[in-house]
Amino acid sequence: MSAVGNPCDNAKAESFFKTLKREEAYLKHYQTFQETEEDNIREFIEEVYSTKRLHSSLGYLPPTEFEEAYSSTKQFSL
Repeated sequence: MSAVGNPCDNAKAESFFKTLKREEAYLKHYQTFQETEEDNIREFIEEVYSTKRLHSSLGYLPPTEFEEAYSSTKQFSL
């Protein structure tokens, strides 16, 4: 954690929730929290956000592809 009042601390979390709201919640017009649990927002995160949606901070790759590319190029030395 950094200093109190640092606006950059929350930037990534706020960006994620903005995307979640715009691409999932607002399109389905959830009225209650119960509806979100029944529809399982977790599926959106795991199946769309992490595997299909392109992320500009990752060179326009989905996180799973970025992690695979990183792990295949990373060399371990002892």
